[in-house]
Amino acid sequence: MLFPTIDFAIFFLVVFLVHWLLNPFRLPWKLFMIGASYVFYAWWDPNFVWLLAGFSVIAQVGALAVFGNRSKDKRRRMVVLGVALIAAFAPLLWFKYYVFTALNVSTLVGWFGGGEPFPLLQVVLPIGISFYTFMGVSYVIDIHRGKVEPAGWVDAFLYLSFFPHLVAGPIVRSNELIPQFAKRKDPRRIDVSMASYLIMAGLFKKVVLSSFLASSIVDSVFSDPGSHTSPEILVAIYGYAVQIYADFSGYTDIAIGVALLLGFKFPQNFDRPYTALSLQDFWRRWHMTLSRWLRDYLYIPLGGNRLGETRTYANIMLTMLLGGLWHGAAWTFVVWGAIHGTGQVVGHYRRTHGLERPAENTQQRVIKQIVTFNIVCLGWVFFRSESIGTAFSMLTGLVTRFGGAPLVTLPVLGAIALGIGAQYLPQGPSERIRVVFSRMTPVVQGVVLALALLVISTLGPQGVAPFIYFQF
Repeated sequence: MLFPTIDFAIFFLVVFLVHWLLNPFRLPWKLFMIGASYVFYAWWDPNFVWLLAGFSVIAQVGALAVFGNRSKDKRRRMVVLGVALIAAFAPLLWFKYYVFTALNVSTLVGWFGGGEPFPLLQVVLPIGISFYTFMGVSYVIDIHRGKVEPAGWVDAFLYLSFFPHLVAGPIVRSNELIPQFAKRKDPRRIDVSMASYLIMAGLFKKVVLSSFLASSIVDSVFSDPGSHTSPEILVAIYGYAVQIYADFSGYTDIAIGVALLLGFKFPQNFDRPYTALSLQDFWRRWHMTLSRWLRDYLYIPLGGNRLGETRTYANIMLTMLLGGLWHGAAWTFVVWGAIHGTGQVVGHYRRTHGLERPAENTQQRVIKQIVTFNIVCLGWVFFRSESIGTAFSMLTGLVTRFGGAPLVTLPVLGAIALGIGAQYLPQGPSERIRVVFSRMTPVVQGVVLALALLVISTLGPQGVAPFIYFQF
């Protein structure tokens, strides 16, 4: 079920009303929200509801086993944790990486004259599996570390299935969300103005900005770069940078806004990433909940920067390579991770050896921002391309096919400028607009929101494409 659809509007209206009616009664409310979340998930494919339920059982059993062995010797605790994590990762490994692994192993064996060691099966990737797997894994590890205790079965099921974050994040940790389930919500304390602002901003980003750039230039150029000129390829690359930001941050804005209307707070996931001064700064601003997950549950357990310079570089690179593979089972995502890993290794080396100087004036900041943005865009070429060959065709065409640019129109350039330029605007004016909206009467607020929806639906295309991160 997509957020910007009539189906979701009706679904959320029903959920919103029943949610507040059941708000005083914790257990009935929790059971209803679990049921609503499973309906939301089943809207995509009811055949995979069992997978979400089964994973929730695996995560909770693993959490209880880890907690139950907390007083045992270290070796036993580590064995129990390892078994719990293998069980938690198993569905993701099967559905997301079996075909990729089978194809590459078959190719490798074929080079030596062997047959196919694995059958090549058609495996459908369940929507949202990467996100709820990471949430379940963090839940189990945090119990092992003594940061949290196991939740009850009902709370655990609700934590992993809560529909605002279910299919594309943010990746909310158990200590951020489960305690909120125990608290009765006060409808008078709901920040309706902030929720409305986030939802409208998210709808505009997705329905208008992202969809327009995809249909106007990005999809056409990336599908057949050999038929397009260098200016079109350059603008398509910048266009995709704006498209994926508008698409994913738009989803996150809507998710956070919807959760706010229900009385829940999610962590921020984006903070003007294209204003970053370095790749490290970019990852502090882009998909922030994933960045923190990779840091806390992969980079630091690998040793972080505690085991010497060489090991630090290896840990950075491995973290980014696995982060790339998390996004998709394809070599294009591995290359994308390698680009970011290499950039971060170089940046770490420069910082630790006194070669990296802080930007002391506006000119230096602008240069750093331009360099960082273009390295990020280089990564997006591989991220978006269907194959390594397509990516290199894009990069080759970038410098070899000069000529006309019929797809480079003023609306396209304007959309790109809006998507990037808005991240440099001060937050004061938008905050003042939100304050003015919050002081309006409910009737006036309704009229303003209706007009905003009218503008968005008028500017947007017919139908809404799935969010990009649904496929991860």
